[in-house]
Amino acid sequence: MTQSVHFETYTPEEPSRPRDPRFRAMTVSGCLAVGLCAAAVLLPSPYVIESPGPTFNTIGEINGQPLIHVEGRESFPPQGELDLTTVYVSGGPNGQVNVLDTFRAWVDPDENVRPEQLVYPEGTTSSDVAEQNAVAMTSSQESAIAAALSHEDIAYTEELSVAGLAADSASDGVLEEGDVLRAVDGKEIENIETLRSALRDAEGAPATLSIVRDGVEDEVSVTPRQSEEGNYQLGILLASTFDFPFDVTIQLDNVGGPSAGMMFALGIIDTLTEGDLTGGRHFAGTGTIDSTGAVGRIGGIAQKLVAARAGGADFFLAPEGNCDEVVGHIPDGLTVVKVATLDEAFDSVEALGAGGDPAELPSC
Repeated sequence: MTQSVHFETYTPEEPSRPRDPRFRAMTVSGCLAVGLCAAAVLLPSPYVIESPGPTFNTIGEINGQPLIHVEGRESFPPQGELDLTTVYVSGGPNGQVNVLDTFRAWVDPDENVRPEQLVYPEGTTSSDVAEQNAVAMTSSQESAIAAALSHEDIAYTEELSVAGLAADSASDGVLEEGDVLRAVDGKEIENIETLRSALRDAEGAPATLSIVRDGVEDEVSVTPRQSEEGNYQLGILLASTFDFPFDVTIQLDNVGGPSAGMMFALGIIDTLTEGDLTGGRHFAGTGTIDSTGAVGRIGGIAQKLVAARAGGADFFLAPEGNCDEVVGHIPDGLTVVKVATLDEAFDSVEALGAGGDPAELPSC
């Protein structure tokens, strides 16, 4: 008979070691370092972050209502998509971003990081930003209506007045805020282009302005100064007051700034005319506009290109002045057409809407 033998194992205990007196100090230091790192990445960052925002179809609806509504003249509800594009701006007066957000945005090709002081003057508040954006949006909408009516040869009146003067400007001490500009060198001022062309033709010679100040007509002389770009300027900020023959209402909340002007104008034209300008193709774009139809440069073009493509657009109308920022930032599947005027934008949409070849249109 075989007897089972069971063995019990035994592991001798190691002799206890004295604790290193540096252990506690190292632990405390490590915890402090982790805490400081965590605090550092959560500290406010002196930057703002621009990221792609939503798009809105100017010939579509918002909350079941047309974004553009015409009253007092026959209109034609259009079909298609003429999207305005937006940019989210985080940081600064809009609520500070932290260091971690900033680093994340730096490595994201769809976002842009800019020093706060280059975007907002020191002391700017969120209320200031909201007010400025609201004023710019209202002015943009009125200019878009004027440009659209000019394109359709519909008469209206425009009055220019002095809204502000640049510090130490050519008009300092001569013009005052509130002055209404009636004529320049004897020629009636119909719009801002009348004033621009008169100054350009005079090539820096003193300009005689007929004005109305506090209800009294007067004449003053201002010698314009030439800008770095070669333009002759009075150094004043102008405001336009329009009298339109019918009402055009643009319903769009929570969007501010002037950069939707061109797309508003295209939407108004499409609403005032029979047929569908887009031909069923999906357009997006951006650009300021004045009453003469001149399309101006805007900010955040790279983010707006991304927003347009994410919204399903196939074509993007970009201001000619932004071409340097467009190159290298065009998303796959998006075709960019550069424009300098409302007429060029209209002609491009009309041509592509009719099935035209994008290669035949100017690009950046």
